[in-house]
Amino acid sequence: MKKGVSFLVTVALMALASSLASASDPSPLQDTCVAIAEPKNAVFVNGKFCKNPNLTKAEDFFYSGLDKPGNISNPVGSAVTPVNVAQIPGLNTLGISAVRIDYAPYGQNPPHTHPRATEILTVLEGTLLVGFVTSNPENRLFTKVLNKGDVFVFPIGLIHFQFNIGHTNAVAIAGLSSQNPGVITIANAVFGSDPAIDPDVLSRAFQLDKNVVKNLQSRFWYDNN
Repeated sequence: MKKGVSFLVTVALMALASSLASASDPSPLQDTCVAIAEPKNAVFVNGKFCKNPNLTKAEDFFYSGLDKPGNISNPVGSAVTPVNVAQIPGLNTLGISAVRIDYAPYGQNPPHTHPRATEILTVLEGTLLVGFVTSNPENRLFTKVLNKGDVFVFPIGLIHFQFNIGHTNAVAIAGLSSQNPGVITIANAVFGSDPAIDPDVLSRAFQLDKNVVKNLQSRFWYDNN
């Protein structure tokens, strides 16, 4: 009986470990792999060019400027300041990144997804209405009003949003479980694709008149990232 229970516990732990491993970027096989565009002074590890460890320096793991607010004078009233492998090359293979998000009063970070990352968001200033929607067929909406110091998690790949419901600017910091989480803003991708999606496709998918679809496609879809 004890052996059977032990076996089940072992299987459960292995399943949990497997699920956690798949929730972020692949684990690195070395201490550092600072991303480098020019392979002249690089070594080839884990399928990527990495800076020679002997040439790695502290600046490869450093970024300055997250204390500065982004420009929120735009149609969506928000600005995302990323800190991923593009800003900190030392993040390469480490499976983590961060963003600062600034919101004007009633500004929003429009519905979007991160195809490669779970996000954990902390409100530093202001009041945000946040939420995410689960996959088909339930499409359940989970939503919460967050105040300063509150934390909320958006599961990997699910559509989510933040909306500043306060009368003052709001600020949040988020961590993401990928060095390059990616972002797909739903409205931009659907109505602002290049080239445009056939209006007949969108007309039927959204149950809209084709002229409404064409009008939406003719608009400028602002990217706050």
